[in-house]
Amino acid sequence: MKIYDLVIIGSGPAGMSAAIYAQRAMLDFVMIEKEYMPGGQVVQTYEVDNYPGIPKTNGMDLGLKFSEHAKELGAKSITAEVKEIHADEEIKEIVLKNGDTLKTRTIILATGAVHQNLGIEGEEKLKGMGVSYCATCDGAFFRNKVTAVVGGGNVALEDAIFLSRMCEKVYLIHRRDEFRGAKILQDEVKKNDKIEILWNTIVTKIDGDEVVERLHIQDVDNHVDKLLDVDGIFIAVGTKPASELLSGKLSTDEKGYIIAGEDGVTNIPGIFAAGDGRSKNLRQVVTAVSDGANCVYSVERYLQNA
Repeated sequence: MKIYDLVIIGSGPAGMSAAIYAQRAMLDFVMIEKEYMPGGQVVQTYEVDNYPGIPKTNGMDLGLKFSEHAKELGAKSITAEVKEIHADEEIKEIVLKNGDTLKTRTIILATGAVHQNLGIEGEEKLKGMGVSYCATCDGAFFRNKVTAVVGGGNVALEDAIFLSRMCEKVYLIHRRDEFRGAKILQDEVKKNDKIEILWNTIVTKIDGDEVVERLHIQDVDNHVDKLLDVDGIFIAVGTKPASELLSGKLSTDEKGYIIAGEDGVTNIPGIFAAGDGRSKNLRQVVTAVSDGANCVYSVERYLQNA
């Protein structure tokens, strides 16, 4: 069976960057893409205005540019989902859900992060029926309707702004009395007449028979309950790392992010971590791209010393 120098798991900015650098380093590698549309979480972002050299692009276009760049250089990828990894030996085995197995000397985990749920009644039942975690994916279904966004970070603010361009009204529900997101986004939200901010408020239940019809909300200070009629709810309360692979073997922090330095080196020899799944201070496209490049440099050093 063929033994790769490297297998990259994940096709977001970190994975694509790693693929570009691995191809330039002439490593024998393959990238595993879980989704048919590469790009990771960035493709769900309607506007990216902080990636150097490419102002005011959108996540879909940026993700496609990364993918096209990697493919133009000759990077190889397969679309599959990883079932498990056996990393105890020098030659690691990656078992795919389709039954195939890959063998490799090194692995870069660029699996990113996934959306957090609210964990309230009605959320699971009405997923895809008015409950969404991606405004850029599903916003068009709510044209001229009333929606709510839950959260107070950059994603929540961006979602509210995006939805206000097509929805009749947008409620922005936040459990605190101030936002965590960027000041420029806060200012844009506060001056938008179509966005109503509900401070110090939580959603306790999502109602509807077949589609979302109303929200049960509560003021966290006085515990007064109210009903809010909406056609859809967009949940943007943060992410959690997609670090289930090698669970119990990889060192992670208290939130489940893989512990690795800027070099991507983990506690398992030959396993490297890049992107939003790595424990770090800032999770942005630009830092994910940096992670991918650093990991390939670490892979090269590891292979030279093996």
